[in-house]
Amino acid sequence: MDANQQEFENPFGMDEACENCPELCGPRERVVHGYGDVGAEFLVVGTGPTAAAEANGVPFTGAGVGERVQSIFADLGFVRSTPEATEPDVQNVFFTNLTRCRHPDRAPTDREVDTCEPFLNAEIRMINPQIIVPVGERPLRELAVEYTTRRPDSFDIEAEHATTIRGRGFELVPMTDPASMTDTEVTAFVEHMRENVLSRDYRQTKGRQSR
Repeated sequence: MDANQQEFENPFGMDEACENCPELCGPRERVVHGYGDVGAEFLVVGTGPTAAAEANGVPFTGAGVGERVQSIFADLGFVRSTPEATEPDVQNVFFTNLTRCRHPDRAPTDREVDTCEPFLNAEIRMINPQIIVPVGERPLRELAVEYTTRRPDSFDIEAEHATTIRGRGFELVPMTDPASMTDTEVTAFVEHMRENVLSRDYRQTKGRQSR
């Protein structure tokens, strides 16, 4: 963790009263910005906050998807708290989403993803990760547009799960939707991370000085 970091929750002080999407201002409970280590070399990107994450104000927390993701990254040594923690104790990982507000009745629209893009781009720029983990099909395709040379429609999250994709400046290690992930897929992701990412000097994916 960066020695100058004061807190994990929204460490960059992004707008918590954002009104860029008026249709979300009423239905949402709160704006959920990124959470984690600002010096992280691993960035985890989902589509948007779940109901549990919105209630906690922290991405990838709460029953279901949140606890599963926390458990996976705890197994890999990035999370030092229990999976049900609402404010996880993390190291070398930052959790965020394409969108920051949740509509209780539908998935984010393309316009909402585009409107939130500056928040994500700012986090990526300030964190400067080595590895990005897109969680689900939509984050994988959105990141592919910006950071790989492949067409977005050439990606299939089921096929790309637990693989490494070369990006421009870092690597992508996709994860399939945790809500439907099988135990076999969990094992495959953890093993790929241990054997193909954490076991080598992943810092060589781009030229930068270590922190």
